[in-house]
Amino acid sequence: MPILEKDPHQTVANPPGGAEEPGLPKLPVPPLQQTLATYLHCVQHLVPEEQFRKSQAIVQRFGDPGGLGEALQQKLLERREKTANWVSEYWLNDMYLNNRLALPVNSSPALIFARQHFQDTNDQLRFAASLISGVLSYKALLDSHSLPTDCAKGQLSGQPLCMRQYYGLFSSYRLPGHTQDTLVAQKSSVMPEPEHIIVACQNQFFVLDVVINFRRLSEGDLFTQLRKIVKMASNEDERLPPIGLLTSDGRSEWAEARTVLMKDSTNRDSLDMIERCICLVCLDTPGGVELSDRNMALQLLHGGGCSKNGANRWYDKSLQFVVGRDGVCGVVCEHSPFDGIILVQCTEHLLKHMKKSTQKLVRADSVSELPAPRRLRWKCSPEIQGHLASSAEKLQRIVKNLDFTVHKFNYYGKTFIKQQKCSPDAFIQVALQLAFYRCHGRLVPTYESASIRQFQEGRVDNIRSATPEALAFVKAMTDPKAATSDSEKLLLLKDAIRAQTEYTVMALTGMAIDNHLLALRELAREVCKELPEMFTEETYLMSNHFVLSTSQVPTTMEMFCCYGPVVPNGYGACYNPQPENILFCISSFHSCKETSSSKLAKAVEESLLEMQALFLLLPPATDKPLAAKDKAARPSP
Repeated sequence: MPILEKDPHQTVANPPGGAEEPGLPKLPVPPLQQTLATYLHCVQHLVPEEQFRKSQAIVQRFGDPGGLGEALQQKLLERREKTANWVSEYWLNDMYLNNRLALPVNSSPALIFARQHFQDTNDQLRFAASLISGVLSYKALLDSHSLPTDCAKGQLSGQPLCMRQYYGLFSSYRLPGHTQDTLVAQKSSVMPEPEHIIVACQNQFFVLDVVINFRRLSEGDLFTQLRKIVKMASNEDERLPPIGLLTSDGRSEWAEARTVLMKDSTNRDSLDMIERCICLVCLDTPGGVELSDRNMALQLLHGGGCSKNGANRWYDKSLQFVVGRDGVCGVVCEHSPFDGIILVQCTEHLLKHMKKSTQKLVRADSVSELPAPRRLRWKCSPEIQGHLASSAEKLQRIVKNLDFTVHKFNYYGKTFIKQQKCSPDAFIQVALQLAFYRCHGRLVPTYESASIRQFQEGRVDNIRSATPEALAFVKAMTDPKAATSDSEKLLLLKDAIRAQTEYTVMALTGMAIDNHLLALRELAREVCKELPEMFTEETYLMSNHFVLSTSQVPTTMEMFCCYGPVVPNGYGACYNPQPENILFCISSFHSCKETSSSKLAKAVEESLLEMQALFLLLPPATDKPLAAKDKAARPSP
């Protein structure tokens, strides 16, 4: 399994957090017939009738008594007995490590902080020093196992959750491979390694030791060291090629370039320091654009390409904290070791720490005692120069291809939705289905991540939001010939929200279909000469092509999350519901002529207003936003 300890290279045992949770149940294996029936129910309305009948026959054959499906199900039940979590290895490989696409936009989400107002470079470095100090405090909590156990909110309120992912925040590294990446996990020792972070500045990389002579550096010390780094980085005579660009390339291309780099001992030492660091801090130069939410998000997602801050990154590292001179700050996250909610929890902890520490002015401490941070050196052969040129060009293409918008829906938020006795998440998911149907005249396989952390080593399963009930509702809303009354539309809307809520509960309790079908497919690879038709036929392949990839990432502080689409003709839709507004980040690719992020965002707004009007049984006020806002402020009982 490609989760390794750094030294020696062996499969990782349960990290702290896994070992401390004997009380958590194992992920259940859903009954085979239940999963097959649910799968057919999820796809029937998304494909032509004839295609469905053909798929139905294939699925029924697969599930026949005494057939292949039952044999694979039995193997899966045996696997459940032998492992902490029967799907985690298959899921990690399928979702992340087998994916050959570049990490920026395609895989790595970004979390954008409220814009900071730095008067000068010293302000920027004080902020960075405070952030690093917060990281060290948070890491100390993890190292001493003092982090309180999370409990579920919403549908399964109060359930204790698996904490294992937190232990990958500062100790994971995604190593590129020619056909499959490896998630490397540092082994902790009595003196927890590592004790340095990497600071990226002007596309150069510097080692900043955060523990010197067994003493953790104070914020003042860190500020002193960061000032030295900025001075060293400004020395043009010492400047080295922007090696970080290589990590923005496709995974196989980066693996090839890394093999070349590793031939030289200087490069090996530099790579080792980066691969073993706690995290990266990227001191960015101003992006030279108006600092809208959209432009700040782009700075985090891809850095603006190689001419801006796109090379001032090392994408394989789990956490890269960006602190820009122009006040653009946030985190870029390599997604394979942990999910978005873990990133948010960690980041909110850091920002709270920083709020407390801003009450005292940070001054430089003990200037003379501290050894200077050191610049990482690279030996750059002509072959590596060629790889760098190719990586730069490909990153530029990613930058140009991304169609991205941030849209704040201001008419109401989750308070109004809860007053209608609806789940805010289910309500928003139905709105996304209506918006997509308005833009494209059809529904498509939709992915919404559902946390299964109530189980040992649980990550996520998929909520398939394009339900038959959603289709019935969106057709009634958009077909002028249907002549459906408002009260009938409201019933259809409530039915769609109910179906979405039920599927959500099914996913959260380990009874969804995606992880189950994935595990059956991977077991079939191991035991069959060729994959069963069930996993190669048209409908199954279509059902796993997620044109709409969605996720709710709520925050309690001023920040938001965003990511790119997962397929070339798709959308990424990340949303953050607040009491009185909902923030949407919608992404697509310019290379697909059918998609448009701004059109979908506009359709989301219209859909949410129309859905509100149904609950209030008033005509929608899309042309009178102020009136709509007033109504939202005083919803009917």
